[in-house]
Amino acid sequence: MPRASDVLLTATAPAIWGSTYIVTTELLPAGYPLTVAMLRALPAGLLLLLLVRRLPQGVWWPRTVLLGALNFSFFWAMLFVSAYRLPGGVAATVGAIQPLIVLGLSRAVIGTAVRPLAVFAGLAGIGGVALLVLTPSAALDPIGIAAGLAGAVAMAFGTVLSHHWKPPVPPLTFTAWQLTAGGLLLVPVALWFEPALPAPTAENLLGFLYLGLIGAALTYIVWFRGLARLDPATISPLGFLSPLVAVVLGWVLLGQDLGLLQVVGMFVVLGSVWLSQQAQAARPAPGKVSPRRPAPAGARPSAR
Repeated sequence: MPRASDVLLTATAPAIWGSTYIVTTELLPAGYPLTVAMLRALPAGLLLLLLVRRLPQGVWWPRTVLLGALNFSFFWAMLFVSAYRLPGGVAATVGAIQPLIVLGLSRAVIGTAVRPLAVFAGLAGIGGVALLVLTPSAALDPIGIAAGLAGAVAMAFGTVLSHHWKPPVPPLTFTAWQLTAGGLLLVPVALWFEPALPAPTAENLLGFLYLGLIGAALTYIVWFRGLARLDPATISPLGFLSPLVAVVLGWVLLGQDLGLLQVVGMFVVLGSVWLSQQAQAARPAPGKVSPRRPAPAGARPSAR
């Protein structure tokens, strides 16, 4: 059974990520999704790399590049494209499909059993997010929808592979490698597809510092620590906390409305996270055999 302290600590990462939308809209220049993603990843990655003073070795070079692309370059680029082209509610609801994708990938890659309760919790989480953030006037931009789905798939693959490959370094070093790789991959893409960023204001600098140091470096150290200790199907549903925190921050800081449906959505989201933890906690511990009648003599054990 996953330790409650590990789950709670890991949950702080997606909770902090819930502040990304308000920081982006209130403090950063609009219309630079790729540049914003690059400036969120690369400076934080280089700073951590200076601290750890360790580079990947052998097979971890291509793995780091791939994971950096999945977890940061591609995911953040698609995240910001989706956020700029869709209302926040639609973007959050599209991204909420990620835990269900993780369940399928975990089954295919590491053999984790897909439990009906976990699937139900994932569907409930999507419904809760929809209640939280969708409005009747929400527009459906096809490119924004495609970007949101692509980002969810990329992050799901990155989550499962980060756990499956078991990096031989602490989470701090693993985060430094991936942030640096992800940021470097975004440099030519941002330079090619977007105009030069205007001279940053004090608010812009504050936003970039927060997203890089807190929203990237600190939170992903916590996230990868969780992935080293817990399986992806356990921690992925914690991502439902991001839109919940985003709605609460919008209500507290921006005076946005908080209606009955949104309150119901909050309880549904929290319930889905709790259900998902119960589903994973119900798994037999590794090496523990569930009570069954003895197999006939000479019978071969079934493959799992």
